Amino acid sequence: MPASTLDIHLTDEDLTTALRSDAGLGLTASPKWLPPKWFYDARGSELFEQITALPEYYPTRTERALLARVVDEIARTAQAEVLVELGAGSAVKTRLLLTALSAHSPLQSYVPQDVSSSALRATVDEVAAEFPWLGVHGVVSDFTGTLDTLPRGGRRMIAFLGGTIGNLVPAERAEFLAAIHRVLEPGELVLLGAGLVTDPEVLVPAYADAAGVTAEFNRNVLHVLNSRLGADFVPEKFRHIAVWDPAREWIEMRLEASAEMTVTVAELGLTVRFAAGEQMRTEISAKFRIDGLDAELTAAGFATRQVWTDPDDRFALVLAERR
Repeated sequence: MPASTLDIHLTDEDLTTALRSDAGLGLTASPKWLPPKWFYDARGSELFEQITALPEYYPTRTERALLARVVDEIARTAQAEVLVELGAGSAVKTRLLLTALSAHSPLQSYVPQDVSSSALRATVDEVAAEFPWLGVHGVVSDFTGTLDTLPRGGRRMIAFLGGTIGNLVPAERAEFLAAIHRVLEPGELVLLGAGLVTDPEVLVPAYADAAGVTAEFNRNVLHVLNSRLGADFVPEKFRHIAVWDPAREWIEMRLEASAEMTVTVAELGLTVRFAAGEQMRTEISAKFRIDGLDAELTAAGFATRQVWTDPDDRFALVLAERR
């Protein structure tokens, strides 16, 4: 039976250092901002799993249905020996890919990457048990800065699903795609899942559900700052806002201070003042047009091999080859 392994390139101390840096920059900026990756402690991950099951939140079920429909075609085209998945999480959708790649290509190993060592260990163990003929090599790292830690060898396909590419602003996307290009060899592939521009009446409720789960998820970043950096935010005093920016074609999530307040971040020795009604950006979720996504991939040195979309054109899977 192939071995399952876990390489750790990112420790809890590294995460705290990164959080200190991001919080120091974002809370002193004008306007204030925080990166969305800090939503995801254990509570945040649980809340996001709840979000994916909400009636308003179409992206997860739309991508899964699309993947189920075209996965055999992806597998036959890719002929991957190694599947690398960035931000693997529980790898629920990935099992569709692993099954199809095992049937239609010479798949030998699966390399899930994530920032959480405990979550990734569980994923490695579960996938190894379900696909005992595969080598499973987990990598604990931050996909935005440590792609060079991914193992080499074999014809690889990097999967980046869930529309997470949309959480990066254009300059960050360009840097990220260029980094993937540097990691891959000519002829190797990347599979991107990306949300598409659609009706704002469908988009906005996906990020502002009636049950208020997304609001709790948004405020969870304040709980993370409280627990990890000794901040004294009162999360209930911040209102969740989701707006569609038609010029930039992205959803923007914000937290709005309900009253004038002062917050202390003890670990940073930082005092942060909020005016009543002041808004702090916590996430963008860019939506794409196919030609625009193709242009970004081309600029990074990729050639688009094939694009699949759902019947409502709300989500796309893009297979691109490293030139």
